[in-house]
Amino acid sequence: MQAYIVRRVLALIPTLFFASLIVFVTVRMIPGDVIDLMLSQNDIAASKMGREQLEQALGLDQPMWIQYGRWVGAILFHGDFGRSLWQNTPVAEQLLQRLPVTFELGLMALIVGLFVAIPIGVYSAIRQDTPGDYVARSFSILMLAVPSFWLGTMVMVFPSIWWGWSPPIQFVPFSKDPWGNLSQMIIPSIILGCALSAITMRLTRTMMLEVLRQDFIRTAWAKGLGERLVVARHALRNALIPVVTLIGLQAPLLIGGAVIMEQIFVIPGMGLLLLDAVSQRDYPIITGVFLIVGVAVMVINLIVDLSYGLLDPKVRYR
Repeated sequence: MQAYIVRRVLALIPTLFFASLIVFVTVRMIPGDVIDLMLSQNDIAASKMGREQLEQALGLDQPMWIQYGRWVGAILFHGDFGRSLWQNTPVAEQLLQRLPVTFELGLMALIVGLFVAIPIGVYSAIRQDTPGDYVARSFSILMLAVPSFWLGTMVMVFPSIWWGWSPPIQFVPFSKDPWGNLSQMIIPSIILGCALSAITMRLTRTMMLEVLRQDFIRTAWAKGLGERLVVARHALRNALIPVVTLIGLQAPLLIGGAVIMEQIFVIPGMGLLLLDAVSQRDYPIITGVFLIVGVAVMVINLIVDLSYGLLDPKVRYR
C-alpha cells in the first residue's frame, strides 16, 4: 500500500506540470487584454504610463516561457502564487480566504447527494418495479432534466415575489455565526446535492440489481440471513465500487456547479473569485484558482482509488 501511494503521488508531479502549463497558456489566449482593460478604465495612474511601461510594471513584457518559469519557481520555492494585477494583493491570501467557503459548499452538497442517492437507489433495487421504484426513477430523471442553475434562480426569484422571502445573501463566516452560515449554505448545497444524486442514484440501483442476482447472494438467502444483513453486508459493499468511482469523477462537476451557485447566491468562494478574475483578465488569480482545483481533483481521485481496498478485500495494490 505504501509503495502504491508513493508511486501515485510521484505520478501527480508530471500531471500537475502539464496541467499548469496548459492553464497558464490557455488563460493568456482569452480574447481581450488586461492592459487594454486598464487603459480603457481611465485610471489616472495607468493613463500617465504608456502601454510599454504598464506591461513592464506588471511583468507582462517578458516572453511567456519566462513568465511561466518565474511563476512556477515562485510557487515551488516560496509558495507565492503572484499578486493580483488589479488590486496588487497576494493571490495566496485570496485563495486561502475563498477556498474554505467553496470546500464547505462542495462537502455539504456531496453529503446531501449521497444521503439522497444511496438509500433511494438501494430501496429502488430491492423493491424493483414497485410504485416506490417508479417514483424513485422518476425523481432521478427529473433531477437530470432540471438544470441546477435554473432551479437556483427560481429559488431566488419566486419566493421573494410570492411570500416576500429570499435566501440570505449577506455571507457570514462559520467561525462567527455557525447557524447563520449554515442557513445560507443549506439551500445551494441541497440544489447541488440533488443534481449530483440523480446519476448516482441510477448507478446505485443498477449495480445493486446486478449484485443481487449473483450466486453468493442466492447462497446468503438460502442460509436464512435477514434482508437487512444480506443487503448491507453482502450486496451493498460490492455494488459501491462503481458508485465511488462516479463520485470521484463528479468532483470537477461539483466545482463547476459551485461556480454558478456562488454567483446566484452571492457566496464569496473560489467560483465567484474566478468569475471576477476572468472578467478582469487577472491572470495570476485565474491560474492560481485552476491550479488549486486541479490539485484537489487529483487528490480526490487518489482517495477514491485507495478506498477500493476498504470496500472490496479482494483488491490489492502492487
